[in-house]
Amino acid sequence: MENITQSLRDSKGARWGALAVVSFTMMTGYYINYVISPLKPLLEAEFGWTSGDFGLWNSAYGWFNVFFFMLIFGGIILDKIGVRFTGIGAALTMIAGTILQYAAIEGLVPMGEIYFSGTFLEMKSQIAYGAVGFAIFGVGVEIAGITVSKVIVKWFKGKELALAMGLEMGMARMGTAMALALPYPMATIWFGTEADPALSAPVMLGLGLLVAGLVAFIWYTTMDKKLEASEGIVDAANKEDEFKLSDILTIIFNKGFWLIALLCVLFYSGVFPFLYYATDLMINKYGVDPHMAGIIPSMLPFGTILLTPVFGTIYDRYGKGATIMLIGSVMLLLTHLVFAMPNLTEPWMAIGLILFLGITFSLVPSAMWPSVPKIIDEKLLGTAYALIFWVQNWGLMGVPLLIGWALDYSNPERVAANAARAAGDLTVVLPSYDYTLPMQIFAATGALAIVIAILLKIEDKKKGYGLELPNIQK
Repeated sequence: MENITQSLRDSKGARWGALAVVSFTMMTGYYINYVISPLKPLLEAEFGWTSGDFGLWNSAYGWFNVFFFMLIFGGIILDKIGVRFTGIGAALTMIAGTILQYAAIEGLVPMGEIYFSGTFLEMKSQIAYGAVGFAIFGVGVEIAGITVSKVIVKWFKGKELALAMGLEMGMARMGTAMALALPYPMATIWFGTEADPALSAPVMLGLGLLVAGLVAFIWYTTMDKKLEASEGIVDAANKEDEFKLSDILTIIFNKGFWLIALLCVLFYSGVFPFLYYATDLMINKYGVDPHMAGIIPSMLPFGTILLTPVFGTIYDRYGKGATIMLIGSVMLLLTHLVFAMPNLTEPWMAIGLILFLGITFSLVPSAMWPSVPKIIDEKLLGTAYALIFWVQNWGLMGVPLLIGWALDYSNPERVAANAARAAGDLTVVLPSYDYTLPMQIFAATGALAIVIAILLKIEDKKKGYGLELPNIQK
């Protein structure tokens, strides 16, 4: 009888094995998320892109998630149908979106046309196709994110939940590190040259990784079936706890939920969009060689790989989740304030700030995501995570666009030089971008995050969510 009633998640090998498989799937998605970031100077030189074009492409990540509520629909599907169907669908969606991005970079779509000319939607045809591809990919990777979060809760609730989430985030950000460090040398040394860069090669690598991630998740589904069988779950949709659309009201009227969601959008808006521009920042402000510039921001994910599990273990064993999020928000503000100082241009300073930001990026997520199950009932977690990610996507959509505009606005001489080179005048020297205004915008996200973190700490004391209490139940 004891063997029959024991859950498979009580086996350390099984639950940590399941974590490794789904973490690999997320790692492949995180690579594609940042693959064009180090290529910004090459895209400007090769296709005549402006920073506004670059920001528009990256802002497309949230288009479908925000305006068509795809993330929320994905969360509802996750709660109603389960992780197996949702995860495979998300992986296929990532692949479809990346194929379209590849076609845009490779020149397999119309390249020289202007769409929606004379309107606020005006954009180059290449940007339009690539942005739609990135928007489709954004739907897939975000739904994959909430699916993996629910998978981890399923296997680790009452156990090493924060550590597991920290390890998943750490492994997934290996993909970010690869995307920041590899594309420039891939395009200019391994598969092309400075004069004739192979800009689509890094994207093709990402396609291969995504297919491997799909295979990995299909493998995970067999483990998920065994887990449910070990717990006597015949149908993942338990009729007694079946999700109802009306349950969304339970989530959106929860003040703690909104504080977590706002902290999420502010914090991630100060980090993820920054990484889109970080390589270009290293080149223009700190004078780093373009072949090496991506290596410096790639240090940030490596820091999170090591530190997020450490901070997750601290939260699991000792609590203080709300305090950890507040400290991380203060550190985010300090980091971007120093980045914004125009006279600090030594490369060693950039390395130090990136490492400090890596610690910051380890602190907040290590406490934020494991705190959600303390505020929201487990049967609503898929939708709760989806709503949080939906709010986050407003920032991931708007901030890259804002930073691209700020760069062009504060650097009109660079915009003119880019246009001249795109028109064929290769004798024009490109002046460096001044990143002061963009970094001041990033600093503002940290300042607002501090306010929200303080309010969350107050709300936790009022409602007794237990954010300051350990996760491991003794």
